[in-house]
Amino acid sequence: MKQSIHNQKDTTAWIIQVWLSFILSVSATSVGIFYLPVDGWVKGYMGMGLLFSIGSTFTLAKTVRDNHEATKLTARIDEARVEKILTEHHPLK
Repeated sequence: MKQSIHNQKDTTAWIIQVWLSFILSVSATSVGIFYLPVDGWVKGYMGMGLLFSIGSTFTLAKTVRDNHEATKLTARIDEARVEKILTEHHPLK
């Protein structure tokens, strides 16, 4: 019993929505920080916090995705091993 490998493909609308929401949220937060009535060092600190938050979010998302893909690959390898063992011990006639 062969299992087809399913590559998930996001729709164009989903990709556009994701990028637009990312750009809008970063832009709105940046404009908000820029116009805050505080000293420049406070704006700089908040800007650095925004950049570090964005960077760590990308890193977290990549790590979660990589771990998920590794788990899927391990499961396929295990399934292939079991299938091989079963066919060796119980060959089809």
